[in-house]
Amino acid sequence: MLKPEILDPQGQAVQRALPRLGFQGISDVRQGKRFELEVDGPVDDTALARIHELAESFLANTVIEDFTVKVEEVKAEAGK
Repeated sequence: MLKPEILDPQGQAVQRALPRLGFQGISDVRQGKRFELEVDGPVDDTALARIHELAESFLANTVIEDFTVKVEEVKAEAGK
């Protein structure tokens, strides 16, 4: 996500369009990006540290963006 002090023209455009589209009560919109990584094997502290390093050094522009790393369990699809 863009840091709060960075202007977000895309978020502002969406916010201005919402009332015209019938959506009321939204006071702010910020746009962002999301990466989903599938990891082979368990996500232990070492793997999580490497993923955080990857996000900080490659996926996010930390001058203007903040980022979070979350681990979500993926349930196996039926039949697999």
